[in-house]
Amino acid sequence: MKAVLALADGRVFEGKSFGATGEATGEVVFNTAMTGYQEVLTDPSYKGQMVTMTYTQIGNTGINPEDIESRQLYLSGFIVKEYLDCYSNWRATMSLAAYLKENGVVGIQGLDTRSLTRHLRDNGAQNGIISTTDHDHHSLVKKAQAVPSMAGLDLATGVSCDSPYRWTEGLWKLGEGYSHPAPNSLKHKVVAYDFGIKLNILRCLVAAGCDVTVVPATFPAEEALAMKPDGIFLSNGPGDPEPMTEVIDNIRKFIGEVPIFGICLGHQLLGLALGGRTVKLKFGNHGSNLPVMDLATRKVEITAQNHGFSVDIVSLSHAGELAHENLNDQTVEGMRHKTLPIFSVQHHPEASPGPHDSHYLFGRFVEMMERDR
Repeated sequence: MKAVLALADGRVFEGKSFGATGEATGEVVFNTAMTGYQEVLTDPSYKGQMVTMTYTQIGNTGINPEDIESRQLYLSGFIVKEYLDCYSNWRATMSLAAYLKENGVVGIQGLDTRSLTRHLRDNGAQNGIISTTDHDHHSLVKKAQAVPSMAGLDLATGVSCDSPYRWTEGLWKLGEGYSHPAPNSLKHKVVAYDFGIKLNILRCLVAAGCDVTVVPATFPAEEALAMKPDGIFLSNGPGDPEPMTEVIDNIRKFIGEVPIFGICLGHQLLGLALGGRTVKLKFGNHGSNLPVMDLATRKVEITAQNHGFSVDIVSLSHAGELAHENLNDQTVEGMRHKTLPIFSVQHHPEASPGPHDSHYLFGRFVEMMERDR
C-alpha cells in the first residue's frame, strides 16, 4: 500500500506502508543506531515523534518479549529505507510489521532516508505526517504545518505511572533471563520519579543495590521525603522540560535534603530546578554511537542518546559545573553541583551501547548515597 511522508516545510517523500494504516503526525527526527530498534520503539521519550532510522535495513531481528523498555509504544510513526519481513533471531516471536500493526503505529518504508536525514540535519527537526489514506501532497503539508511544535509541550506527565510501585527486577543474564536479587541485598532506598522511565534504568538501579520505589511525575516531594529515601532519581522522558513548572518546583524541595541523580529529561529538569535554562537543539541527538567525555577522568564513552533539548551550563555557573561533554557538538552531557551531592547526565547509561562504558554512573550514585548517610 502506498504511503506518503510530508514535512511542514513542504518536502515530500513517497514510499510503501508497513505496520498500521491511517495517518500519524509528530516531530520527525533521525536515529543513527544500527541496532536496537525495539528499544527505540518502546522508549517513552519518543512520544510525539516520528523516528527515521538511518541504518538501511530494519526488521531483520524481529521482535522479542524481553527487550521492551516500557508498557507500550509511544512514538507516532516509524520511517525506514528497507523493511525486512523475514526476521531471524533466536529470541524473536513476531515481525516488526506485525508489532507496529498490533500497537497502532504507522510505518513507511522504501523512501530515501539518507536524503531525509540530510534534510533534517540541514534544516532541523520539524513536524510531519505519514498517511496511507491521503496522497495529496498539498493537503498533507497543510496538515503537517498544523501540528503543535515540540517546544512548549509537557508530554512527560502523560506517560508517567498512575501510582507508586516497587521494582525488584535486575539485569538480564544469558541463559537465566532477568535476575531477582535477594531483598536483603538492596541496601539503598531510592525514590525514582517516572517521567517516562525506561525499564532497564530500574534494572540497573536494582543491580547496583538499590531498593527502588517508582512514583508518578507529580508525586509530592513531602511524601517522597517521608519515605526516608537515601536518594532521589529523576528519569528520562519526552517533550520540553520548561513547561513542567509543578515538577520543577517539586524537585527544588529535594535540593540540599538528599542526593539526586538525573538522566536525560531528569537532567534537564534538574538544571531548571537549580536555576538554569534549557535550549532546543536544531535536530537533537538520537542514536547509540555518540562519543562523550567524562571530564573527571578524561575517558571517552560511547553512549546512547535521545534528546532534543540541552541544558545551558553557563546559566548554571552559580551552582553547577560541566561534568560530561558531547564530543560531536560540544553540548552538555553531564553536570554536577559544586557543593551538594547532585549530578546528572544527558545520555542513557542503561542502554549499554559501549556496551558498558557508562554503567559506572549507577555505582557513582550509590557511593554518593553512602557518603551522605
